Amino acid sequence: MADISAKLVKELRDMTGVGMMDAKRALVEVEGNMDAAVDYLREKGMAKAAKKNDRVAAEGLANVATDGNFAAIVEVNSETDFVSKNEMFQDLVKKIATEIAKNKPASMEEALALKTDKGTIESELVEATTVIGEKISFRRFELVEKADNAAFGAYLHMGGRIAVLTVLDGTTDEEVAKDVAMHVAAINPRYVNESQIPQEELDHEKAILSEQALNEGKPANIVEKMVIGRLNKFKAEISLVDQPFVKDPDMTVEKYVASKGATVKSFTRFEVGEGIEKREDNFADEVMSQIKK
Repeated sequence: MADISAKLVKELRDMTGVGMMDAKRALVEVEGNMDAAVDYLREKGMAKAAKKNDRVAAEGLANVATDGNFAAIVEVNSETDFVSKNEMFQDLVKKIATEIAKNKPASMEEALALKTDKGTIESELVEATTVIGEKISFRRFELVEKADNAAFGAYLHMGGRIAVLTVLDGTTDEEVAKDVAMHVAAINPRYVNESQIPQEELDHEKAILSEQALNEGKPANIVEKMVIGRLNKFKAEISLVDQPFVKDPDMTVEKYVASKGATVKSFTRFEVGEGIEKREDNFADEVMSQIKK
């Protein structure tokens, strides 16, 4: 039997909302594999889908800047959330986004070497680290281009904890594009439409839904129809254009955008810290390690 820690059980509970014993039982069943435990609970009808980045965190800010038909979305990290309230840090994040949109670097190496009024982006990151007293790192950026008959939509949630950049074709109305960006920030779709969903992901979901239906005791001839219906629901839930529009749930995002004579071309959503495991220091262990030196 795998040694299942209380921390692992808590992570699974936080991700799925199931009880402590159910979480532990699932982890024991799959020998501590977190992703397999989520699948196990879903197959048993005990949990909804959980995303890996629900259990990760880091601090910092994201921002968006536009320059004509180009826009940049960036994320800059710090060690604590206190730094996100620091004016120097806030200004640096805005400056980085502006310089990326203006100069259009092709790589992080080129981005760090961009000239600024104080030196380069890299040297300003070093200066900020020295002045603020925490490691400040430029984690990622994405550069987006649009056509003349298109609109950028930019939205920052919680001052930059989440940043979204959308592109709508067929309109130059930035407010409409911003409405869609707000929706993306709130609902967190994964794809623009279902045609973008990888077949591998659909096959994985179909397998879970099939097992789920069989565990409900449904006859085999009914299972297939149930799975088709549930799979279509799954595709609609993760596809932006098929979601009920957050400002008017009576229409989908696609219908809202179409009412403005436009279509959604793309969206980029940066949530600070997604995909980064947050360091958890054990103070007692740290003290003991210092004593032993």
